[in-house]
Amino acid sequence: QVQLVESGGGLVQAGGSLRLSCAASGRTFSSYIMGWFRQAPGKEREFVARIIWSGRNTYYADSVKGRFTISRDNAKNTVYLQMNSLKPEDTAVYYCAASSRSTGTSPREYDFWGQGTQVTVSS
Repeated sequence: QVQLVESGGGLVQAGGSLRLSCAASGRTFSSYIMGWFRQAPGKEREFVARIIWSGRNTYYADSVKGRFTISRDNAKNTVYLQMNSLKPEDTAVYYCAASSRSTGTSPREYDFWGQGTQVTVSS
């Protein structure tokens, strides 16, 4: 069992930056694939980025590639999402998720979810 708690969301102007954090409980955090997803009002939850256990393999949605960076610190049981050059279309609730079995991009492949943190980008 893994419990996830996101933080770091807020209101930022377009072009600005935010860093989201996701703190995980559980001794087996380092074995999980960690992902970030987001959901805007009226839209489906969409994949943003994911990182495997070692941190050496990452994958991004095309919409954030080159602007967002996912990283993890297994010693601190924490995964991060550094978001630069933010755009109004990045506005959404951002969720951290953990998967024990898949490196995929579908929300269905992730077993545990945080409560989400709101990111609002003003134009």
